[in-house]
Amino acid sequence: MSKLNTVFSRIMDVEPVRRQSLANFILQIAFTFVGFFSTVYFAHAVGANVLGQYFLALAYLGIIGMVTDGGFGGAAIKRISEGEEPDAYFSAFFILRSLFVTIVVIALIIFRGYFVDLNSTGIFIWLLLAMVVSHFRGVVEAGVVGCAKVGISATIGFIDNLLRIIIQVIAVFLGFSVAGLMGGFIGGMLAAVIIELRFLDLRLVRFDMRHIKSLSTFSFWLFLTSSGLLVFSYADTIMIGYFLENRDVGVYKIVLQFSSFAGFTVTSLHSTLWPRVSRWGKTGEIVPIEKSLSRACSYSLILALPILSGGVLLGDRLLYFLYGQEFTYGYTALTILLVMQVVNIFQFFFTMYLGALDCQKEAFKVTIVAVFANIILNYLLIPVLGISGAALATISTMLLNAVLARRVLSKKMNIRLEYNTLLNILKAAVAMSLFVGAYRLFVPLSSVWLTLIPVILGGMLYGVLILKFDRKIYDELKGIFAQMNVTWPTWLS
Repeated sequence: MSKLNTVFSRIMDVEPVRRQSLANFILQIAFTFVGFFSTVYFAHAVGANVLGQYFLALAYLGIIGMVTDGGFGGAAIKRISEGEEPDAYFSAFFILRSLFVTIVVIALIIFRGYFVDLNSTGIFIWLLLAMVVSHFRGVVEAGVVGCAKVGISATIGFIDNLLRIIIQVIAVFLGFSVAGLMGGFIGGMLAAVIIELRFLDLRLVRFDMRHIKSLSTFSFWLFLTSSGLLVFSYADTIMIGYFLENRDVGVYKIVLQFSSFAGFTVTSLHSTLWPRVSRWGKTGEIVPIEKSLSRACSYSLILALPILSGGVLLGDRLLYFLYGQEFTYGYTALTILLVMQVVNIFQFFFTMYLGALDCQKEAFKVTIVAVFANIILNYLLIPVLGISGAALATISTMLLNAVLARRVLSKKMNIRLEYNTLLNILKAAVAMSLFVGAYRLFVPLSSVWLTLIPVILGGMLYGVLILKFDRKIYDELKGIFAQMNVTWPTWLS
């Protein structure tokens, strides 16, 4: 226990932004790897067709959840956190969302015949059940987060994800196929609701129209912006399901998940940077905002560029050995999506900084243009090019979103990229690519182990080279080791 306390105290000695970014980064890696290995198992156990049914159901659930929430979830958290009549705002939110969920459930039942794919696979009933459970999950979570119990909510979110995967693995192993995947998804949420209720201090009380009006006023732009992002996220999945087969949905979502390894740093930096950028913007401190944006882009590209290179060179064999033969035809889409992850770095941060600087209306305008473009391109490209068309539609609209967001953000601040660091990252990635390319040229990738060797050695080579090439990254990483009282490897000096 004393050793654990020592490690913890050393971590706490690290400067807050670096410490929180590092913690979020490690947590993101843990989540992604758990999900990754479970998906590898599901791919072999049930195949692309069943996975496609599951992913399609989640896409429908995401869109439906957007409608039933209506932006009131974020508004409820805001009003509850202000401390004035929190019980009344919580009650108003609960009734409003319950009303929306009831209307949507009735509408789905009436128009059930139009959901051919969901009916034929037996997922429709699971979808309705998931809607009900997610409704209570969202309400309880809003109450807990609104009362500033963010740590508790994050911990319960981890429990939700972990239990979901455990139940799914057991259910699939027992032969329950898509019902096992949906059952695990619902089971994790249900367990989270039961646990989170213990930490909910709010109660249902009487409320009046002013509480509803207050929630509605705040939720409007939030709903529009979040709706655009959700449509952007799920439009490709739903349209692939409409034009193609469930198998194609499964392959596309697998390669999309595989490409998301390049986005580790982006998501881990979001929760750390948002509150600080918001505070700096409120106090008019533009210089720290500009500096943080340039460093965020650089740190994100440190991981994205080598994964892009490695994915292009080894992606076809990795898909074959990890997921199976039927997933290899997604290699072209994987290549496009890996490039998209690089574009997403700039799009994500430009849009995030607009929101943190209280430019929600501008962020919405940028997002809605990209959403319409995404739907149109998916409609045109998927019937012709299949899942590669969906990937092309995604990267095209992501690039459009990034350009528009940068144009708006540049009016608020100077956008400066660290070109020396970017050049060093590029040099290290090129050197790694030459090594991996030469390995593949001379060594037949006939087994998973022969395929993993260049992944491991290439990653090590890249890590050493980036520290050798870029003194700024070297000094910052060495500084973190020093703050944690951990000895810096002498061979890196």
